[in-house]
Amino acid sequence: MEETDLTLWGMGTVRNLRVHWMLMEMGLDYTFFPVHPRSGETYTEEFLRINPRHKVPVLRHRDVVVTESAAIIEYVSEAFEPPPGIYVAQTAQERAKLNEWCFFIMTEFDAHTLYVIRRHTTFSSLYGESPTACKAAKEYFMDQLNAIAPRIGDDGFLLGGKFSCADILLTTCIDWAIEYAFELPASVMAYYEKHSSRPAYKNAFNKTFMDPASIPDLMRLPDAAHGLCSTKPAV
Repeated sequence: MEETDLTLWGMGTVRNLRVHWMLMEMGLDYTFFPVHPRSGETYTEEFLRINPRHKVPVLRHRDVVVTESAAIIEYVSEAFEPPPGIYVAQTAQERAKLNEWCFFIMTEFDAHTLYVIRRHTTFSSLYGESPTACKAAKEYFMDQLNAIAPRIGDDGFLLGGKFSCADILLTTCIDWAIEYAFELPASVMAYYEKHSSRPAYKNAFNKTFMDPASIPDLMRLPDAAHGLCSTKPAV
């Protein structure tokens, strides 16, 4: 691994998984503090000096601190020499297309649909149950997924025939959708299986979810409770 001065805080969610995955794809060594977003550790005085917004993941590279999973993985891809097979935008036009994918995935999939469902299922004790909101979010997710499915390249990549930040974001959102028992198109599942079989993904997953108690509640529910907006408690 390349010698670096990198420190990562964050575990237990797909948003943290993204950063571990990119660091491993890049072959970078890093110091890791397994801070879970709902452990209370992000509200300590020490952590708030790192990120006043009390969120993980957080990456520190020497004197640069970067938060937000999408921003972190793009920074890592540009701050270090990428190994063969990793896509890095070289021009304003290429960066615009990469950002188009990343912004789309983070807004329309991560925040606008999947996290809406998460709020009203896993975190229903905080946000309340809302089957109507969950149903609308799932329908919109599937509408947008079907719209982009034909744009996935025949080689299974979103950009330039290489593995990119956008692939990490989309794969982890599909990961999330699978946990919510969405029925996904065969082409999308083939794309997901291609990338989730990468060694770096598997190693990152194990590191992100190293403690079984840290795995999101939904991932620990009985199969019968995996339906949309299930009200069954976690086991």
